Amino acid sequence: MFDVLVYLFENCAAFQACRDADTVTRRLAEAGFNDDEISDAIDWLRDLEQVSSDHIALRPPAADAFRVYAGFETAQLTAPGIAFLAFLEREGQLTPTQREIVIERALAVREAPVALAKLKVIVLMVLWSQQADIDALMVEELLDDGTERNLN
Repeated sequence: MFDVLVYLFENCAAFQACRDADTVTRRLAEAGFNDDEISDAIDWLRDLEQVSSDHIALRPPAADAFRVYAGFETAQLTAPGIAFLAFLEREGQLTPTQREIVIERALAVREAPVALAKLKVIVLMVLWSQQADIDALMVEELLDDGTERNLN
């Protein structure tokens, strides 16, 4: 599923271009992805869109607010994943609301724990879906899994 998500990011001009499931499914099949991967990715993206539209912060968090993770969250996200989310938030690359969406989407993945490289893809998908400004260095960091990519 994660390969499909990265492929869509690299090959769709905008998240909205991936809304037509039939067109995207055909395009992914032509690119060589199998039906299960495609279906999982389309479902995950559809759920991301729903969660993002439902996730409205009632008020901004106080400056001294902090996030306490439940046991099942720490098991799924791992200490390096939680540290990475805290780093992104501290650096202003992720809002508290976006962090919560990332956590929800990571918990929806059918594997435990979620590897840091996959958590980075989830962060990228959340930011991309919200049309957030993502600089090239951030994209490089989020897609860095040791393989070279062409992001043009």
